[in-house]
Amino acid sequence: MVNYNGQIVDDKELYLNVNNRGLLFGDALFETLRVVNGKLIFWEDHYLSLMSAMRILRMEIPMSFTMEFLEGQILMLLPEEQKTRSAKIRITVFRKNGGLYTPESNDVSYLISADPLTNPYYILKEESYEVELFKDFTLSKNMLSNLKTNNRILNVVGSIYAKENGYHNCLMLNDTKSVAEALDGNIFLVKGNVLRTPPLGDGCIKGIIRKKILDILNKVDTYECLEESISPFELQQADELFITNSRNGIQPISKYRKKTFGNIVARDILGKLNAAARFN
Repeated sequence: MVNYNGQIVDDKELYLNVNNRGLLFGDALFETLRVVNGKLIFWEDHYLSLMSAMRILRMEIPMSFTMEFLEGQILMLLPEEQKTRSAKIRITVFRKNGGLYTPESNDVSYLISADPLTNPYYILKEESYEVELFKDFTLSKNMLSNLKTNNRILNVVGSIYAKENGYHNCLMLNDTKSVAEALDGNIFLVKGNVLRTPPLGDGCIKGIIRKKILDILNKVDTYECLEESISPFELQQADELFITNSRNGIQPISKYRKKTFGNIVARDILGKLNAAARFN
């Protein structure tokens, strides 16, 4: 089931048509988050991210789009028995039908979908997780690259490349050949007690888990965290590499080319992230 403009419809129904601007032009954006026991995890951050992206894309934000309204729309989608469990939520916002590249209106529609999760909080996956660089295409270093829009063809092609070559994921480069992010999340590099992640100016997604980890690390003395460009040559010199997103929290990378990595720091930070999720 999905929530389409406030109406619960079967996900097999034809509730979108050929004139949908998200389909025709990728004129859409999305936000992904977790719901645990009826609680939206890091909801304020996700909400502000969604509103900011809509403003940047010059979408008209309805007066009704308050935090409380959208929270209610999300929870309305979940059956009573699921409200005591956990689910992954995706909110997609797209401009209403009409126009070519220039839309007839900046008014929006929304679509909310939910998929069940097996674990209420983030867990560390111990199995092998190998990555490689994806060098066929690069990310642009601009504000649009920071947004979670439906224009993700680079990620699709990169994911096909990873599957064809037996990798679990790939790291993407920007147009100045710095490591920007993974196909499905932000990248962190650990060397000693110093963690580094590419700055938003390098073209990475403005991920909420990335933001929460930066917030957490800025409050502890154990680690130093820097937003700095990462060269591909630095990857094999790292002690740890990990990927962050709202679906998994933290995904440690176990192998890149001939280098294998541990996950001690990733495990420690994951515990702090779960603690922050419980009390946000």
